[in-house]
Amino acid sequence: MSQDGFNPGRSLLDIDQPPVPAETVARNSGALLRYRVMAFVTGVVLLAGCVALIFKYATSVDVEPATGILWVAHGYLYLVYVIVTGILGFRLRWPLARYALVMLAGTIPTMSFVAEHFVTRATRTAGTDPVPVRD
Repeated sequence: MSQDGFNPGRSLLDIDQPPVPAETVARNSGALLRYRVMAFVTGVVLLAGCVALIFKYATSVDVEPATGILWVAHGYLYLVYVIVTGILGFRLRWPLARYALVMLAGTIPTMSFVAEHFVTRATRTAGTDPVPVRD
């Protein structure tokens, strides 16, 4: 595993947060906050878009401009979410599978909230775990 930030993981299915020094977690608290905000915003807009689609097809009310605006907004917000997630993952040396799972969470309604919870908990825990010393 390289110390420059890139971490291919031990295996293809490795999704665990590797231990990182506490100062690295503290230094990247802004990146974690940006990730948390984007996960929440992306999740809310995705959920609103799904509710709007259900409302559109379940009733005879025409809400077409609103659904289109919500989906365009979600597309742009998801792009920002992916960038912010990539920055956080690079700084915290995530394995590639973790990148993919956390980024895909922004496409499934309510999963960005779940992913945000686990990422935040794992990041805060990684900063308190002792980092193995390499020779």
